[in-house]
Formats: sequence, structure tokens, C-alpha cells
Amino acid sequence: MDSPPLPLPHAATPTELRRVVAGWRAAGETVAFVPTMGALHAGHLRLVEQGRVEARRVVTSVFVNPTQFAAHEDLETYPRTLEQDARVLAEAGCDLLYAPTAKSMYPEGFATRIAMDGPALGLETDHRPHFFGGVAIVVAKLLNQVRADVALFGEKDYQQLRVIFRLAADLDIPTRIVGVPTERDGHGLALSSRNAYLSEAELEIARRLNGRLAAAAARVRSGDPIDAVERETAEALIVDGFASVDYVAIREADTLNPLAEAVDQPMRILAAAWLGRTRLIDNMAL
Repeated sequence: MDSPPLPLPHAATPTELRRVVAGWRAAGETVAFVPTMGALHAGHLRLVEQGRVEARRVVTSVFVNPTQFAAHEDLETYPRTLEQDARVLAEAGCDLLYAPTAKSMYPEGFATRIAMDGPALGLETDHRPHFFGGVAIVVAKLLNQVRADVALFGEKDYQQLRVIFRLAADLDIPTRIVGVPTERDGHGLALSSRNAYLSEAELEIARRLNGRLAAAAARVRSGDPIDAVERETAEALIVDGFASVDYVAIREADTLNPLAEAVDQPMRILAAAWLGRTRLIDNMAL
């Protein structure tokens, strides 16, 4: 049985995408781009909203990128809700949904990889060594395909955001990269498509993560040693009910270089922790 038609214009190949964008360009219109993996929530729609501020037209991609998943991760079970995503994007004022297939993104014979250093080192890479290579190649392809004036990414994935800033600068990609503050629920939990995996009991525990980061940030500002704050915050998350903690780390905000002590410049505290099969990440500016 055929799927119902999507409620907004959509493209499935780079050729279709470029035809639409070329028409906008010919009319002198600017273009914003919001890349997603679907299962859209209010955080994604905040990016679309900001895209409408930044440009006349907004393209949103929905693509569950296989190259950023390891064999043991949730590629097959990652939520896929394209028809619902299209409805909420139409309501949010998105102009075009770009939903490429894995075959169109990675055709037979595809052999290119991108190796990232700098802000990609440590943190996520220590636990998901494949991850930023997969992110870098798909983001580079998407930015080259859309050729938008501006692309918007959420600060929830803060290390990813810094990697993308570095990627665009290093590869001379002219699209301006903009980070948008994390959207949270009424309890402070960062919105994420993977929150759908959490039970009610796990949600109660998950909502403690942001409070622990806020308390850690306050301790750093008051002069407590960074290594003690990192260690004791991780221990507190275990007491709260998290199954394990991959990291709690305080870093320079732009470079994500490690810090031996608090410095008089922007810093960021980042954390990743597990509840059941769900891995949560969050961060906060100091």
C-alpha cells in the first residue's frame, strides 16, 4: 500500500534538492538548513524557527546516518517517523523536506572518509571512536548538497557543534554555522529523540542530570578544584540512579581542550551517562 503524500514539498536526491534551491537562488532568496535524523521534537522545531529568522527559505533534512552508528548501537531501532516529521515541519513553516536514502548518500563504491582531531578528541570519541568520522562525512555532504547560507545545529550535542565549526572552517565550506541553545522540558531535561526510550521511572532520574551540572558549574565558579568537581559529580549521578557515567568533563568552551584549573574565559561542562539502554548527554556553559 502506498504511503500518503507528504504535506510539504520534499526531495529524495541531491539532484531534486538542488533544482528547488536553484530556483530560490534565482529569485534572490537566502536559504537556511537544519540537518536532523528525524523523530522531531520541540528542539528541532526551535532550529527551524531560528532558520526562518536567518533566511527566507528553510530546508530540513531527515536522514538516519548509518556511518555514525557502531555495530552494537541502535541504528535499526532508532525512531523513524517521517510522515509525522513532515506534518510538524509543514506547521513550523519549513519550505522543503530533504529525505535522502542511504543509497543516494553512500552509493556503491563510496570510499571517502574524514578523520577529525582538535575538538573531536576525547569525550565522545573515547566511548564512540567511530562517531565523529561518521558525523563529519555526512555533514560535509549535506552542506555541499544544500549549499545554504546558514546551517543551524543544537548546542545539546556541544562537542559535535564544535567539530562542525572546525570542519566547515578547515574545508572552506562557506555556509555559516550557528549554534542554537538547548531546548529543555519543564524539569530541565534536554530534549532528545532518544528520550522516547525512557520509562517513567527513568525519566525521573534523567531529569536530575541538568541539576547536577548546574551544581558542578557553581562549584567551579566558587573555586573548587576541577578534577574534584568532575569526579564527585560523576559519583553523585550514580547515587541518583544512573547505571554508569561515561564522563563528566570541564573544558575550554571553543577548543574543548582539558583544563587543570578554572580559567578566566568561557568554559563548558559536559556529561554522558546511561539509564538502561539509553545514553543521555548534556552540557552547560560556565
